[in-house]
Amino acid sequence: MPLAILVVVASLLCAAARRTPGRWLEWVAVIIAVAIVITELSWQPYVMANHSWSAAYSLPVQLCDVGGFVAAAALIWRQLLLIEIAYFWGLGGTLQALLTPDLRDHFPSFPYLQFYATHDLVVLAALFLIVGLGLHPRPGSVRRIFLLTLAFTVAIALIDLVTDGNYMYLRRVPAGGSLLSLMGPWPWYIVVGAVVALVVLALLDAPFRLWSRGQRRLR
Repeated sequence: MPLAILVVVASLLCAAARRTPGRWLEWVAVIIAVAIVITELSWQPYVMANHSWSAAYSLPVQLCDVGGFVAAAALIWRQLLLIEIAYFWGLGGTLQALLTPDLRDHFPSFPYLQFYATHDLVVLAALFLIVGLGLHPRPGSVRRIFLLTLAFTVAIALIDLVTDGNYMYLRRVPAGGSLLSLMGPWPWYIVVGAVVALVVLALLDAPFRLWSRGQRRLR
């Protein structure tokens, strides 16, 4: 159901943005950005109220969390690097998390609703920026985002080391299993995951590079 809602809302919103552009799109961008920030931050008071906050599990430093804040910033400021991060992390990372959720709770619990609200909104933001507003990644974006992602992963590895956490699943795969479970034991699944990430980035970038080549041939 959450995925179906995402598909319907994203399709209708992007189609409307392409057909009837106007100032209303600025308000939509702000609303999505604010919604992302609110849903992302809502996890902190929840775990504190339940006395379950822990530096090893509760910090908003997962790729999807940081990608959400970046997507919100991209919606407001439209800076090209922010847009590229929102697109590649949103569709390459957050969408994968939606398809293979590491979630023990069920509807209508708060963790369930918060998980799908944040992830749906991040993917919606990426699609709105790229499809609805027509903002495209620049040439060289695959290399740029891949290197940035590697640097981010190193930073998260240090956080895992300090907090004894498992952010980005750098120490072990999710208990319920995920695509990482198919990539071998630790630490090989991290290496394989990096290669897969590079392939995914290239695939996400391919339509724009093909379109650019087509435009050059028409000139």
